[in-house]
Amino acid sequence: MPPLVDRSEALAVEVSCSNDALAVVLDDGRTVSVPLVWFPRLVNAKPTERSQWELIGSGIGIHWEAVDEDISVASLLRPEKFMRLAGPARHPTRVPTKPLRVPSARKKSSPRRG
Repeated sequence: MPPLVDRSEALAVEVSCSNDALAVVLDDGRTVSVPLVWFPRLVNAKPTERSQWELIGSGIGIHWEAVDEDISVASLLRPEKFMRLAGPARHPTRVPTKPLRVPSARKKSSPRRG
């Protein structure tokens, strides 16, 4: 019988939510942090509700009973395959940048000889 969990994928071992990010510690030592706006139920949840999570399938996902939210580790590692987010929700921390102005080297004028 094949295993229920494909061990080529990392498993969640710890979860935390701030007001703007979901951070998941994986069993291979990585920490994945994604914007909380990707998950409207968690954004709208109270901090105590966000802190009441449980692992699904020994870590293939995370479940929040109070807000009826389930998130797979695979969706955090490859969001482009699982989520349909547009514009700012996909990259909320990107800020348009202006080109840097580099001062040009000016020649010092030499005193006039006269």
